[in-house]
Amino acid sequence: MEQVTVTGGEGFVDMNTGKQPDLPAALRIALATGQLRRPLADTLDALIVQLVDGDYRILGPLRLPEGQLLSPSADWPPADGARVTYYRTAIRHGHLPVAVVLADEGRELILDGHHKIAAYRAEDVAPCLIRISPGLAATGTDSDAAAC
Repeated sequence: MEQVTVTGGEGFVDMNTGKQPDLPAALRIALATGQLRRPLADTLDALIVQLVDGDYRILGPLRLPEGQLLSPSADWPPADGARVTYYRTAIRHGHLPVAVVLADEGRELILDGHHKIAAYRAEDVAPCLIRISPGLAATGTDSDAAAC
């Protein structure tokens, strides 16, 4: 788990807006391929600066626990069936595309990865994701999910 503090954030991404962030191509490719560099806060910088000011925990990549619900921030199911098919093929070949969710008070909002989540579900595989949660690091475990 990583800890990051956002100051001077754009405030575009908020649990209550349901808006999707605009991410640069390099970050979209890293998430699509699962090729994420550590520290995650550096890799996700273009997304993190869009959050509202505050402290955040970044956890992952990890598997979505069985039964955990996600709230879409875009149309569901995703309209681009070809993109879902692309991710289904990648998953079948052992690739682990990564979605990003913003978690707060039991709700998890998909920030990036609607097509990836749809593909994982169609393949009956637990989605691989990065969870961003507001607040300082808590003692003990932050998640019961397995790593990807």
